[in-house]
Amino acid sequence: MHVFISERVKALTPYTPGEQPQDRKYVKLNTNESPYPPAPGVADAVRAEAEKLRLYSDPENHLLVAALAESYGLSEDEITVGNGSDELLNFAFIAFCDQNCPALFPDITYGFYPVFASVNGLPFEEIPLNDALEIDFADYQGKRGTVFLANPNAPTGIARSRSEIESFLKSRPDSMLVVDEAYVDFGAESMLPLIREYDNLLVIQTFSKSRSLAGARLGFAAGAPSLIKALNTLRYSTNPYNVNRMTSAAGVAALREQQYYNDNCARIMQTRAYTAEALRKMGFLLPESRSNFLFARHPAIGGEALYRGLKEKGVLVRHFAKPRTAAYIRVTIGTREEMEVFLMETEAILAAQT
Repeated sequence: MHVFISERVKALTPYTPGEQPQDRKYVKLNTNESPYPPAPGVADAVRAEAEKLRLYSDPENHLLVAALAESYGLSEDEITVGNGSDELLNFAFIAFCDQNCPALFPDITYGFYPVFASVNGLPFEEIPLNDALEIDFADYQGKRGTVFLANPNAPTGIARSRSEIESFLKSRPDSMLVVDEAYVDFGAESMLPLIREYDNLLVIQTFSKSRSLAGARLGFAAGAPSLIKALNTLRYSTNPYNVNRMTSAAGVAALREQQYYNDNCARIMQTRAYTAEALRKMGFLLPESRSNFLFARHPAIGGEALYRGLKEKGVLVRHFAKPRTAAYIRVTIGTREEMEVFLMETEAILAAQT
């Protein structure tokens, strides 16, 4: 039956999601999920929608879009929502790239970017981060194309300031910039306040990380009304009911309880600082993170060996095998208790190396 499959699909290298093993109970620090449950009102909102599942969801997502607009001081025509930020990122690749306008993004970043480009038959260029694993905006100058920037970046956790990104945006007035802010709530600066000043800026965020709704699949995009109209054209051309009833209700309820999530982010940042200090005392090298994870390497052990050693001990972290990232592990920040287990097992593995 393979003769019926298109050459494009045959050539695809799909995105590899973080593993979700079911063979035992793990301290799960590999997929950047929140260690804390959704706000109390979210479950009540979801239950209230369950009896309406025979009905389609609102394709315009009026209540959710209105709640987002109120929360972020935007107008409703500056926002659209999606089945996770991944769907909106995919739409952005389709809307803002073509054969004459390639996608530009770092060589070390969210692994879905090259997949989105490839599955849509779009040209792309991966531009190397510098030796400090930071984006050098000068490397993008003179290159035609739409830039996709994860800020903070993944898997490094490094963030660039709003002023730095704005300067870059100003330097490319005839090109689109899509800023993926999946981790922005853990200490970085959002570009959302600038979308009315720049009609070539699209900002995409998710409810998966700071709002504890990874399993609900909800994201939103904000930008000039013309950009949002283009994304909605794609949404209505693929799946106008892309956000289901229960997810939409969960999103509205989460926005009403923002202080709960702010408090959780503060706890995660405190635990991140504690864990980073402990790792540095063990000899790890790691960049300054503004995300809910750490990207760390140790001179005495390779990233894959450490990943496998921790998994054997019931602790899941993420390892990326490409040459520039192979020495590192990415560690999601869990509860303080989970991080104590991670640190204890890591120390034991290091001790066994000597």
